[in-house]
Amino acid sequence: MERLIFSFKGITITVENINGVKSMTTVSLCMIVKDEEKVLERCLNSVSDLVDEIIIVDTGSKDNTKKIAKKYTDKIFDFQWIDDFSSARNFSFSKAEMDYIFWLDADDVLEEEDRVKFSKLKEELDNTADSVTMKYNLAFDEDGNLSFSLRRNRLVKRTNSFKWIGAVHEYLQVWGNIQHSDVAVTHKSIHESGDRNLKIYEKRLEKGEEFSPRDLYYFGNELLDHQFYERAAVFYEKFLTDGRGWVEDNIACCRKLAYCYKYMNDSDREMQAILRSFRYASPRSEFCYWLGNYFLEKQDIMSAIFWYRLATQIKQDDTLMSFYNPAFSTWMPHLQLCVCYDRIGNHRLAYLYNEVARQYKPNDSNILKNQAYFYSILGQEAIDELMSSIIN
Repeated sequence: MERLIFSFKGITITVENINGVKSMTTVSLCMIVKDEEKVLERCLNSVSDLVDEIIIVDTGSKDNTKKIAKKYTDKIFDFQWIDDFSSARNFSFSKAEMDYIFWLDADDVLEEEDRVKFSKLKEELDNTADSVTMKYNLAFDEDGNLSFSLRRNRLVKRTNSFKWIGAVHEYLQVWGNIQHSDVAVTHKSIHESGDRNLKIYEKRLEKGEEFSPRDLYYFGNELLDHQFYERAAVFYEKFLTDGRGWVEDNIACCRKLAYCYKYMNDSDREMQAILRSFRYASPRSEFCYWLGNYFLEKQDIMSAIFWYRLATQIKQDDTLMSFYNPAFSTWMPHLQLCVCYDRIGNHRLAYLYNEVARQYKPNDSNILKNQAYFYSILGQEAIDELMSSIIN
């Protein structure tokens, strides 16, 4: 026997490795839910056999959410909703009893390849890791290519008592030995974006609460999502001026501030927001791509080519806890380079860049139209010769 659990007067004591053999790490899945009958079963089907206990905290469901949850666990708890996500998540963590805590939202799943990776991680994980990060795949394009992802601290040591911070857009405050895994959690939301979070922020603002730098940033995000561009820009500017934001939030804020100014038809401040991102880190592919667009609109083709090329050369560190869209370093700048070289009459090079873009997006209608266009200009023989020279 490798693991014994003793309970005495409400205190649980766990004894492991009594035979000198490493026992497998145990995992508690902790979730907070409300009216998730459409997605909860899908989520739990993807993970229930990989974890050792499931904690479901319901914040006021009126549908069949709890009935579905009972198929998988008897550890279902009610929590009165107080407009504070961190409070609910911290309550769910307090109910966990295993070595590590794994958290998901109801519209998340583990795809089959990630189920295999998670199982392997669980077998190999020892107690030296305080937190394990996983990729969070948030969006895919029409061809199934990943278009938006980030990393999150997803599996944490229970005895560290890590806490969630923030009423809205909460984050898990961790420290110590942070390990990065190749496991990905995939987000499959079927809900339309509502105004719940925006209302929570507005209530806090009406009460005169002082916003933290993170609150300023995420309130700006909510305003941007609801197309309140001018007001969003005000809060983004406050966030950046405050100077206490996390570097990745600073960079993302510059991007979103640029979006605001673009929608406000203020190209000068749009450019300033893009360049402002360079204060915090070396250029990211997205900003290089954006600068390429800026110069292309100004008919400065050579400057546009410079920035698009740079965008293709930048490879973002996969372990960064930041948002990432691979399109900005792959098919999008190559397609724009096709446009640039076509405009200056270099159709052969334009065709080649379009072909590179086609490797990433083989069914894209614009790329296929470009291909037909270049065939009509260059001819089949010239294109065959061009491709042959590259292969050889």
